[in-house]
Amino acid sequence: MGVRNEGREELLRLKSKSLDARFVQEVQSGLGCSPFEAEAVLQVVKEVYFPFWDEACVLSPPGQVTLVAVSAEEPAGKPVRECAKVTVGLKVHRGAVDDALLQREGPQAFRRRRLPELCQEALSQGGLLTREDLAYRVFYVSPRTISRDLAWLRTQKPRLPVPLRSTVHDIGPTLTHRVEIVRLALRGKTTTEICRDTRHSPAAVANYLSTFTRCYQLHRRGMEPGQIAFLLRRGPGLIRQYLELIADVEHDRNLAYHLEELLRIGNAAEKKSARGTGHGR
Repeated sequence: MGVRNEGREELLRLKSKSLDARFVQEVQSGLGCSPFEAEAVLQVVKEVYFPFWDEACVLSPPGQVTLVAVSAEEPAGKPVRECAKVTVGLKVHRGAVDDALLQREGPQAFRRRRLPELCQEALSQGGLLTREDLAYRVFYVSPRTISRDLAWLRTQKPRLPVPLRSTVHDIGPTLTHRVEIVRLALRGKTTTEICRDTRHSPAAVANYLSTFTRCYQLHRRGMEPGQIAFLLRRGPGLIRQYLELIADVEHDRNLAYHLEELLRIGNAAEKKSARGTGHGR
């Protein structure tokens, strides 16, 4: 029996979260290609398109990094190389406020302040970070340093959520965050209040509410949960929880009122978008 090489396994997991690996995985699952064929397609794409990409490159905003992360829809225990991936943008450095924090308290305090917010920011975009992501691609420290920071946060701020891929199933499935955001909206909370309470971005909150209202509309048309999941490109577990929430709405006049408001706002936004693109003429 061979000796386990943890360093090599770590590097392989990191390699599995690259744009190349995401492209190969998408081609394999979407087109039914073998790994060899998917790699061949990738090489052709690079040869044809890559010479033009430098000229078309758009700079990221200052302080922001872009990472490939494991999709939050993937279950725990699934090998990273087989997981669907998403690309997330993280605002690591926020300008003067972080300059002052680094000068006053040092890099350790900076990491511990930013860790929960960056994990939540990735989750709001549909991804889950790992200790390796934070160590090698965000803060440029060792995974052991990140582990010490996380241990400190668990001791000093036990109620503060830090949604890593390794821990999110301990604090509740990721889809629970989405359902809770919808519940808050149905109780009359504004987007600003929801963002403040859940540490999600306005764009993420709007996305979750839009998916819920579309789920409701398809449910009213008599579609089955599997059909709704397919049309919305969402996991069946999330759709089941949304349908359970819809059942609650149908028996609560206050929740029903706020649902009608969400539908009205969504319809108005769609009409405005249609006019802007000329489709409403």
